[in-house]
Amino acid sequence: MIQIIDYGAGNIRSVENALKKLGVDYRIVGSVSELKNDCKVIFPGVGAACSAMRGLKEGGFIGALKNFKAPVLGICLGMQILLEASEEGNVSCLGIINGNVKKFDSKLGIKIPQIGWNKVKQKFNSPLFDGVPDGSYFYFVNSYYADVDDSYVLGITDYGITFPSVIRKDNFYGVQFHPEKSGEVGLRLLNNFCKLC
Repeated sequence: MIQIIDYGAGNIRSVENALKKLGVDYRIVGSVSELKNDCKVIFPGVGAACSAMRGLKEGGFIGALKNFKAPVLGICLGMQILLEASEEGNVSCLGIINGNVKKFDSKLGIKIPQIGWNKVKQKFNSPLFDGVPDGSYFYFVNSYYADVDDSYVLGITDYGITFPSVIRKDNFYGVQFHPEKSGEVGLRLLNNFCKLC
């Protein structure tokens, strides 16, 4: 069973549709009282860090997520707020993974936000990448990126700079792209997460 956290900033419908295609059982969790500690969590995210953190606080999720032991997958904004703080609104985040969220620099001559398909280069073997070819294209929509220590980085992407697009600390995984919008390769990565022990 996969739990999709609904904190008012999630692209829940797309994630639901992806899990249905995979035949994976899931449920939407809107408050910490509904959260089961022995079931995996997908933490989707579309929107701003400030409103996301406010939604998590209102749902009572913050303390529970910090101490969660089952695998957790943060998607896009859901990945970014696993970090300590975000330049988007200068907000403190969950602090589960050491690092900060920074905005792409327009001086690099890139369009902000990044919208579209981009490559993910795999730096380390991970169960998430099982059957996913190195250099596969995934769908991104982001103005901000994670600035974390290399020890947390499983995959990288180039967009003006090289930035972490797949990260991990213990049972917490994060992907900057949207696997649920990334075709067959995205479904494969999602399915790999769903199979994690």
